[in-house]
Amino acid sequence: MRIGVFGGTFDPPHVGHLLMATDAREALKLDRLIFVPAGAQPFKVDTPPVASAQDRLEMVRLAVADDANYVVDDAEINRKGLSFMVDTLEHLSERNPAAQLFLLLGEDVLAGFEQWRNPARIRELATLAAVRRTAASGSMCPRRRSGSAGVLENQSRDSCPRASNGSSTSAGSVVEAERLRLRKTGTWR
Repeated sequence: MRIGVFGGTFDPPHVGHLLMATDAREALKLDRLIFVPAGAQPFKVDTPPVASAQDRLEMVRLAVADDANYVVDDAEINRKGLSFMVDTLEHLSERNPAAQLFLLLGEDVLAGFEQWRNPARIRELATLAAVRRTAASGSMCPRRRSGSAGVLENQSRDSCPRASNGSSTSAGSVVEAERLRLRKTGTWR
């Protein structure tokens, strides 16, 4: 089973989150996508969310309630202290031992990934799926990996390619998925 993990503050959840989730689910051929609202983010301690953790959790639940492909996990909301993705991935891998996990990250978040708690363990537990949004079109597409060190290339918004069939999907790699595009599917509130 292929499971996407989409964490964030979701203050509030919005159509952009849903579009990214839908496109990532299709591009990565995910069987399920788990939204994980953060309780207390380590990099945002000076700027806490506007909505309470319980309100953000409920908003995400309402936003995805009509789509059976999405589930919401409350582990970070219920965990005491700061929310660390490594703990969440440990939790999810224990609950889904046969699953391949894909951690969805925005390009802005990926830039600071090495400052996260235990990034090496995160790479062991999940494949990183980095997505960028282009300013002109509003479309999202993954970043390409270049070289053996896994350095990410910069791309102009016009060079967001479709992935080749040789995309890496092993844990710890950055996935070069099929081009992600914005569009409305289904009904959203």
